[in-house]
Amino acid sequence: MFGAEPANRRVIESGPADQVVLPPPYATRAVAKPSRIVGWPAGKMPLAPAGFEVNLFAEGLDNPRMIHVLPNGDVLVMESLRQDGESRVLLFRDTNKDGKPDQREVFLRRLNRAFGMALVGARLYVGNTDAIVVFPYSPGETRIRRRPEKILDLPAGGHYTRNVIADVKGEKLYIAVGSATNVDEQRIDEKDWRRAAILQVNRDGSSINVFASGLRNPVGMDWEPQSKTLWTVVNERDMLGDELVPDFLTSLRQGAFYGWPYSYFGQNQDPRKKGERPDLVAKAIKPDFALGSHVAPLGLVFYQGTTFPKHYHGGAFIGMHGSWNRSTLAGYKVAFVPFQNGKPEGVIEDFLTGFIADPRGSDVYGRPVGVAIWNDGSLLVADDGAGRIWRVSAKR
Repeated sequence: MFGAEPANRRVIESGPADQVVLPPPYATRAVAKPSRIVGWPAGKMPLAPAGFEVNLFAEGLDNPRMIHVLPNGDVLVMESLRQDGESRVLLFRDTNKDGKPDQREVFLRRLNRAFGMALVGARLYVGNTDAIVVFPYSPGETRIRRRPEKILDLPAGGHYTRNVIADVKGEKLYIAVGSATNVDEQRIDEKDWRRAAILQVNRDGSSINVFASGLRNPVGMDWEPQSKTLWTVVNERDMLGDELVPDFLTSLRQGAFYGWPYSYFGQNQDPRKKGERPDLVAKAIKPDFALGSHVAPLGLVFYQGTTFPKHYHGGAFIGMHGSWNRSTLAGYKVAFVPFQNGKPEGVIEDFLTGFIADPRGSDVYGRPVGVAIWNDGSLLVADDGAGRIWRVSAKR
């Protein structure tokens, strides 16, 4: 049975929380429509707004997902789900400063479904799906052969991505751990308090606690530069219809609960969990900004460069991997959310598009994931579907 749908229904599934208007559950049929990656035709690239240019930074990668820029400008790229079964990190270096790397090295090997990276001092933290591990790092080195030190066990599998970020002082680590299920109908996630949460630990892995919970699959994280508040993008639940539930961008309050799996976008009760935890539904916090349903936001970075126009300064770039649970493809782009005074201001904007080859069908050229700001102020975008890294720079 589908939910009632008034003739004058006006759904608003993206924008500031107080402007969002959602349909009832099952107002449209839940569908499975995965995309098919066909690769980029020769000479074709993603599209950026006027005043920007797009260049191919690197190609021939195997599932590049996250990007981390080191202080010296070296670019680390995580190949998470390689065909040989191991994850590894590649290093790219631009020695002649022409905007394209001329050195490429295998920086780290033999990682386990790894995703996030964070450099704190002389220690590089990596998020394996089942643990946080640490490697010693010396500035300028192009390969780490030393064995990792495991500092923290994590629940493996499910939503496997384990992003990691340090606070601005380098004292605490924040780790994104997704759920194992869609809405925990199997009662799996409720047995592990580390799931569907952002965890906080000391740099040595001690004193673990839940910083924020009720987040189905938080992935990208970054510190908003003005308020120094931690923000994340979250992949919400599926199978409630085309326009439910909006994925979102939100600031994180310590100790806050964001609804999953019992409610969504505040206190909208999920019909599949009706009546189970009214106490948690009552305390569920509405996220700051809806990004649209099923767009699959994975990458997040606030722009702190200087070469982009002022409009982009302090705003959030979001890598949207794209839908599988919507009747027409959604996401498959890098979006931009302007910020003013530490908060989203205005509507979400398309920034890097052209990934969808056939809007009426299922073919896509690639799928954007991680986003990072290079030391020259350009935006780097990982395209895991096409095995490429794109660079977007402001025209001079």
